Amino acid sequence: MRRSILHEGAGNLIYEIREIVGVARTIRDLGQEITWENIGDPIQKGETIAPWIRDILMELLEDPLSYGYCDTAGVISTREYLASEINRRTHTAPITPDDLLFFNGLGDAVARVYGGLRREARVLGPSPAYSTHSSAEGAHSGYNHVTYPLDPRNGWMPDPVDIRKRVKYNDAIAGILLLSPDNPTGAVYSLELLQEIVQIAREYDLFIIADEIYVHIVYEGYPHLHMSQWIEDVPGIAMRGISKEYPWPGARCGWLEIFNKHKDAEFAAYAESLLAAKRLEVCSTTLPQMSIPRIFGDPRYIDHLARRSSTFCQRADEAMQAFEGCPGVVVNKPGGAFYFTVMFEDGVLNTHQTLPIENPAVRTRIEELVKNVTPDKRFVYYLMGATGIVVVPLTGFQCSHPGFRMTLLETDPTKRAWIFKTIRQSIEAYLGS
Repeated sequence: MRRSILHEGAGNLIYEIREIVGVARTIRDLGQEITWENIGDPIQKGETIAPWIRDILMELLEDPLSYGYCDTAGVISTREYLASEINRRTHTAPITPDDLLFFNGLGDAVARVYGGLRREARVLGPSPAYSTHSSAEGAHSGYNHVTYPLDPRNGWMPDPVDIRKRVKYNDAIAGILLLSPDNPTGAVYSLELLQEIVQIAREYDLFIIADEIYVHIVYEGYPHLHMSQWIEDVPGIAMRGISKEYPWPGARCGWLEIFNKHKDAEFAAYAESLLAAKRLEVCSTTLPQMSIPRIFGDPRYIDHLARRSSTFCQRADEAMQAFEGCPGVVVNKPGGAFYFTVMFEDGVLNTHQTLPIENPAVRTRIEELVKNVTPDKRFVYYLMGATGIVVVPLTGFQCSHPGFRMTLLETDPTKRAWIFKTIRQSIEAYLGS
């Protein structure tokens, strides 16, 4: 074109979790039955929404207000309810309804949060990195996402000393991102660790972003912490949603909780810019927002959350047992969310390893796909071709460690056992080939 129209960060818009779907559909069309273990959609994997939650949603369909626009920032009564709940559990960072802002899913919120930053302002995030964050942060700046490593030998925990060094020697860093429970690792951070990160942000005048989409899916024995309980006096943004909790991913309903907005004039102006940008699209979807006070406030919701957390914890135990003693890999039991990450030991993968694929057309296509890909993606493609199981390569999460992420969402216990067993057998066969 006469003038370049491509944004400098367009090349960073990579979402391996969804991109692998196109490959899997090609393999399916060639005759291989597919088992989707790539995406965190509980509904797709067979979970049904609780009848009492469905009844509330059906009742809301009878409310004429659910069909109209709402306030730009979100349904006022819902923001009032959430602000009250937040303030009930915190003594350090009170919040008002004006500090909450609704979006059409957290993907929308993430894009707005990074897109609203000055291009030179960078947000330091974890590696492995959840693709939505890493892509949006990289795209806004035009460079690769800046990261701090999570340690697979220490339960995928970050090292505050390392974070401090990266902040100290890179004055472009304006914020720190964390996910707890983490995606893809399922790691859950302690209060002490969070307080250390807060101290770093305070010392270097940064803000913190906490993706809390899985904050209510925490296993027994792990801390259940909201940003409001540890942010203290540092500016922060918590990201929440209902997609994983109800679960209702198709609702596309997420929101930001903005803390200590008035502690820093520039942060306050930035927060106001997010609302101003939201005004351009009027508002987010009304009905899902209206459901939140009724569902969150229902006495059955606490039991609902506890039951689901227990379910995923039991499945994590099943996965740990299935991979116990598996040669060539490192596994950690997650403390929350519903993912399971398998990391390959250094040096165990090479470009000659294969798995037997019975379908000649599938085998030919896989052999074409594995040319010039990362070693873990090579394994993922062979696993797909040989077994039909679709997982996500760990290097697709902007991670230097080879491996893959699968889900704990399969509701059929027989099929779930088959998935775990088949993946382990495939690892052993691949590494021994």
